[in-house]
Amino acid sequence: MNRTTEVSRAAMLLGLYFSLPLFAAAQSSQPPTSYAITHAKVFTLAGAPIEDGTVIISNGKIAAVGRTVDIPAGAQVIDGQGLQIYPGLFDSVTQMGLREIGAVGATVDETETGDFNPDVVAATAVLPSSEHITVTRAAGITEVLAVPASGGMDSFGGAGVVGGQASAIHLSGWTINDMLIKKSAAMVINWPTIETRSFDFTTFSVKEKPFSDAKQEYQKKVDELADWLERARHYVQAMGHAGPADYDRDVRLESLAPVVRGQLPVLVFADQARDIRNAVEFCDKQKLKMILAGGAEAYKVKDLLRSKQIPVILRPVLGEVTEEDDPYDRLLTQPAELTAAGVKFAFASFDNSFARRLGQNAANAVAHGLSYDDALKAVTLYPAQIFGLADQLGTLETGKSANLIVTNGDPLELTTDVRYLFIRGQLTPTDNKQLRLYEKYNDRPKAN
Repeated sequence: MNRTTEVSRAAMLLGLYFSLPLFAAAQSSQPPTSYAITHAKVFTLAGAPIEDGTVIISNGKIAAVGRTVDIPAGAQVIDGQGLQIYPGLFDSVTQMGLREIGAVGATVDETETGDFNPDVVAATAVLPSSEHITVTRAAGITEVLAVPASGGMDSFGGAGVVGGQASAIHLSGWTINDMLIKKSAAMVINWPTIETRSFDFTTFSVKEKPFSDAKQEYQKKVDELADWLERARHYVQAMGHAGPADYDRDVRLESLAPVVRGQLPVLVFADQARDIRNAVEFCDKQKLKMILAGGAEAYKVKDLLRSKQIPVILRPVLGEVTEEDDPYDRLLTQPAELTAAGVKFAFASFDNSFARRLGQNAANAVAHGLSYDDALKAVTLYPAQIFGLADQLGTLETGKSANLIVTNGDPLELTTDVRYLFIRGQLTPTDNKQLRLYEKYNDRPKAN
């Protein structure tokens, strides 16, 4: 062995010697993989509440729930005395991570040009560092559906007929791969409507259109949608009976393949009763698995929705009624009416800015006839069931993802604080931009 080799080996050993303490420190700074939340009231939503209960979290999953549970060695113990544990809330229509500031185009990646974009996947455009995410999860919302071309309070409605694929995501993670629950949870369809009035932004005036012309435009879009689905069926046949070299690949038709196979539901946006009926008839004829989104007049067709087993994702109940002679509380009483009719539904914000008020939307419906249990499940379990995620989310049961909140009260009440927030089994901070601004200006020097 020459001297150069000996010097190199000595340097390597010396470097290893000094790096060992740093490695040990780095290892010790890693977050715990196990937690035990003890002496809390546990609302599992899979049975009766558990008084003085314990929830064990291990490796991202719920390991145990009950009154007499052994706490594993090395688990970080959180005393939940006087606190309550619930599944995290689920907001099932948002533009989370797709829209930051509506007035700044560079921060908006919600829609694509053209009427038919089935190949668009929301997950590919989600911004994990969005400020909306931290504000929203501070309200106890642990997962959402990011929905392309779905409109919102600070936009002018969805774009196109087929807007793309909605993605279910956790509200925590450095990258979209960290956040992803289900890349493709539903295909978005903005159901066409017969519009006889439109606003002309060039003249800032309302333009009237003959009903026959409006009906013709509507029918053209419906026929185009039917044509896309028929072409997708032929494409599926080619995929199944021919080799890759025997047909030209079309990513849009390929994206519609799970839809026409019945593997992927369609999330159909429609509000008026006439449009809902037309959409249900169309999906029934095309053998599509339909989920209704919006549904401002779903109560008018509740028997049809029940008979076809079509669930509804409702807009915020404090919105504007569709007809000027409707009762002011029409949207507030609708959830109770749908429940009585046997129609499953979930509440959603359809927004980013007020997603944090998801729980209060459910509470307002309770004040107008909806049972508390149904209201709580409509922002936890029911959306998970509607989108086929109930095996992972919605209740506190062994083996499910540890997305849960520890609160000092009812999560549907505005005055309740989220004391601890867990996403994928990790204790997640509730710090956010709005809280920092509040603290900054609350602590400003007072004038003499």
